[in-house]
Amino acid sequence: MRRAFFIVGPTATGKSELAAAVASEIGAEIVSADAFQIYRGLDLLAAKPNCSTLAKAPHHLISTTPLHEEMNAEKYRRAASRVIGEIHSRGNLAIVVGGSGLYIRALTHGLAPLPESDPKLREKFNAMSLDELRSQLVHLDPEAMRKIDVKNRCRVVRALEICLLTGKPASEAVAGVADPGKAGSTIPATGVLVFRDREELYARINQRVEAMFENGVIEEVRAAAPISSTASQMIGFREIQQLLDGKMSISQCIAAIQQATRRYAKRQLTWFRRQTSFFSLNLSLLSHNEGVKWISLRADAALADGDD
Repeated sequence: MRRAFFIVGPTATGKSELAAAVASEIGAEIVSADAFQIYRGLDLLAAKPNCSTLAKAPHHLISTTPLHEEMNAEKYRRAASRVIGEIHSRGNLAIVVGGSGLYIRALTHGLAPLPESDPKLREKFNAMSLDELRSQLVHLDPEAMRKIDVKNRCRVVRALEICLLTGKPASEAVAGVADPGKAGSTIPATGVLVFRDREELYARINQRVEAMFENGVIEEVRAAAPISSTASQMIGFREIQQLLDGKMSISQCIAAIQQATRRYAKRQLTWFRRQTSFFSLNLSLLSHNEGVKWISLRADAALADGDD
């Protein structure tokens, strides 16, 4: 299989604009690896690429899944693998772009075979508070408690579900990968981890959140229904719902989303540095054109090396 080139990094780094310019330069197509941009709707909240960015190159797996559907890494892996195969069949190059670490890893390393959701267990978990769920998980799998976002109810529930259905800790079950010899289980990968100096990145995050509100994100969230539990994990959704319920002011809501996004960006960078061997590129030290030129040369060479 021909290679896919990956451009990964924290939110608000400028990956989308950079990748579109690189794709235009080398004749590639973009495959999004964003857990929320894949949903149809909530364009502002998910910070989807604008029309001018999308026009620079073909984009895939953006706005393809209804908001009411659940998504997970295995569904994404299957969809992305199919799209990458189609891109290659057209004789084009694939550039995977995003910041959802588990989705990236699903492509580069495959996934362990894990059980599907169990409706009876989910019903039981839905009746429990987040504190009760965390108490149960720390008893069954303390290692998972250290690795996952324990403020994310969906992640805690899934970890508990895996523990109970497999009979072993979720951290152990998830650690396995797909059989490398199985066709389509992994994508030969090389890529770049892009980031920015913290002060600059945080300023970009703050400005982007303010722009979301100026452009109508409150009405966007108000009109979004129904929405799945995975889609509702989008940063800002819960805060804007609280705003609509009169539980916080607009200024409080903006500040809360900015803080949550900054924390998410920090976790993303830490994850990618630990989980990938991609070359790191500080975009704060380069102009946009310099970044495009550097990545274009690296991507073109890496993808050419992977040709059959």
